[in-house]
Amino acid sequence: MKEKKINIRWANTNDAADLVMLNDAFNGVGMSIDEVKGNLTITNELIALAVMDDLPVGFACAQYCKSFCYRGLQGEVTELYITEVARGRGLGTLLIAFLEEELRVRGVTSVKVLTGKKNEIAIKTYERSRYYRQEEVLLQKNL
Repeated sequence: MKEKKINIRWANTNDAADLVMLNDAFNGVGMSIDEVKGNLTITNELIALAVMDDLPVGFACAQYCKSFCYRGLQGEVTELYITEVARGRGLGTLLIAFLEEELRVRGVTSVKVLTGKKNEIAIKTYERSRYYRQEEVLLQKNL
């Protein structure tokens, strides 16, 4: 069986159509290509794309900020998605490491992740990247 060629790189506006498809599969948000292109040009979000044999098969996003409450910049991995056909190849771990390296270069000292407590596959992926569980409660309100 031929080994798949895997590449992790930064997403750009040329990837908008692929990002629309991947995000819709993951989040069910039917954004347009123009919306995604616009968002890519104005955001400070880090968006990494996983490509396997020249086909985009996943993405991960991270953000970071400075708070007066903490020393150093705080980061968060906000999204991580791999298509079903590409799962089990370590792409999630590669995407996380790719984001972490850029966050580190930018001065981020701590990174957090929020995922569903029953999302064991994602939790195991993050734990393989040395994230650990904490007891916190998420409260949310739509405005």
